[in-house]
Amino acid sequence: MKIKVLISTAVLMTLSACTQETQNQFGRAINNWTGTDGILEIYAGNTLVKRFMKIDKLTTASGTSNNNDRPYRYGYGYLDQNLNNVIDADEKKKVYFEFSDYSTSYIFFENPK
Repeated sequence: MKIKVLISTAVLMTLSACTQETQNQFGRAINNWTGTDGILEIYAGNTLVKRFMKIDKLTTASGTSNNNDRPYRYGYGYLDQNLNNVIDADEKKKVYFEFSDYSTSYIFFENPK
């Protein structure tokens, strides 16, 4: 019993000492393993213009030679072309997408179903 408490304490102390980005990477690894049902909505002003559904994660692009983050994110999901919040028969193919972190108004959330 004491060993379990010591191990738990050590893990918690290690995680609390990590930077926020390292903690986020741990969280993304867990999300990748457990899976999520994300929705990405892209807006032009107040108008919804694109919706991607059943996204398991959004990834921040990294430079190949310098490993610095690039100013865009990407992922794979189903494009809800008619914006009816349902993946219809003609929308059954996962598509690749990317968007700028600086100039794109977007909301990413887990499907509340």
